[in-house]
Amino acid sequence: MTDENNISIDCGEKLDADGKSYKQYDGTARIDALDKKILKLIMGNARIAFLEVARMCGVSGAAIHQRVQRLMNIGVIKGSEFVLSPTKIGYQTCAFIGVFLKEAGSFNQVVAAMDKIPEIVECHYTTGRYAIFIKIYARSNEHMKHILSDCIQQIPGIASTETIISLEETFKRQIVME
Repeated sequence: MTDENNISIDCGEKLDADGKSYKQYDGTARIDALDKKILKLIMGNARIAFLEVARMCGVSGAAIHQRVQRLMNIGVIKGSEFVLSPTKIGYQTCAFIGVFLKEAGSFNQVVAAMDKIPEIVECHYTTGRYAIFIKIYARSNEHMKHILSDCIQQIPGIASTETIISLEETFKRQIVME
């Protein structure tokens, strides 16, 4: 697109081989039935061979590789990882902490400081009571107290926190593919 001064503007629209946009107007990625089938299969088993996915989808292994690569490039697939069991490696306490900020403008500095605390495994910018909502793992309640008192609550810009300890993770899953 070009503005009135003939300056080229990149609106971020990406096109596939057919010249169709990867993104729909609501910001979601455009995926078809084959993409959805591939996603369901690899979500069920991230270690499944592409040739097995190809056999189950009735297409070539190269087609699966290209589809998965495109889904990664457009951000539908964020990556693959081995998931550790926190309790098996010594982290017995899981908690969710709502963080109140002194000033909204301190958000970026607070998040940057939190990013340096390895026990914080998730950080969300939220609406409602809290400005930030985090998930944290600790080896024990004493370790949790140390992280809260000596680390998190010492970050400049934090007014206060509210902690909710998880007694058990009953289930966890990926978003459902339609």
